[in-house]
Amino acid sequence: MSALLDVILPVFLVIGFGYAAARWLGFSEAAVDGLMRFAQSFAVPCLLFKSIAGLDMAMAAEWGLFLSFYIGAFSCYVLGYLGARHIFGRPPEDAVAIGFACLFSNSLLLGVPITERAYGEAALAGNFSIIALHSPMFYTFGIIMMELARSHGRLTHPARLAGQIVKGILRQPMVLGVLSGLAFNLLHLPVPTILGGAVDLLAKAAVPASLFGLGGVLLRYRPEGDMKTIAMVCALSIVVHPAITYGLGRWGFGLTVDQLRSAVLTSSMAPGVNAYLFAHLYGVAKRVNASAVLIATALSMLTIWGWLHILP
Repeated sequence: MSALLDVILPVFLVIGFGYAAARWLGFSEAAVDGLMRFAQSFAVPCLLFKSIAGLDMAMAAEWGLFLSFYIGAFSCYVLGYLGARHIFGRPPEDAVAIGFACLFSNSLLLGVPITERAYGEAALAGNFSIIALHSPMFYTFGIIMMELARSHGRLTHPARLAGQIVKGILRQPMVLGVLSGLAFNLLHLPVPTILGGAVDLLAKAAVPASLFGLGGVLLRYRPEGDMKTIAMVCALSIVVHPAITYGLGRWGFGLTVDQLRSAVLTSSMAPGVNAYLFAHLYGVAKRVNASAVLIATALSMLTIWGWLHILP
């Protein structure tokens, strides 16, 4: 019970404050959008830059860590796609977007603060190692799958697709924060003191602003219709993905305790808002993905609590 009270509930209370402010306290949609834009376009990229620029890549970059997390993620994409396509009879474009929701866990806005509260800041190396590949890899994969679905399996314009992928990835400020941090890290460039101080100030605002804004964003999502499909997305995201990651990490790749904690907790997070944004970008499965983000975020309070008891 102490894990629920001390680690998980403070994070979700901040989300709840944002929800309450948007619903009852006059925090308008424009204010929510402005806060989320500040967080995702400025504060969070600074957090990613700071964390990855100072990350010991030799210690954090471990193939077993990546494979445990990403095999679980892509397995859930395949299961989500096949379930949407062949069990629920959704068209291919819908199935890709639904599979993307099963794939894209909220590794940053939920995974980082919960891991930090549970195990301390020193335990975050594995989280940021996973996050460094998270958005670029998943957006590339999602765009390719959607284009294949739209063209019935034939890529008739590979050059245009490549341009669309690059444009889609570089449009994400968080990806730019990751790439900038990697450049400073791999080239062993020192961060100037004045710049570092400014980045630190913005980075400290990233998590609380994002969580508060996420609460306001979740107010817009209404769990309506398609409940069986939504239940499938929730189960794959917050139960199956961490179970696969735990099995591979503990018995397949022999991860260290810190690596196992980072991989499993990151994989146990609900689908991120990007799952809805991807569906909205293509105009498919928006109701399923929006509702899955909301419901899985609420349910994950209990499943994360369970994983905190299971993890060593």
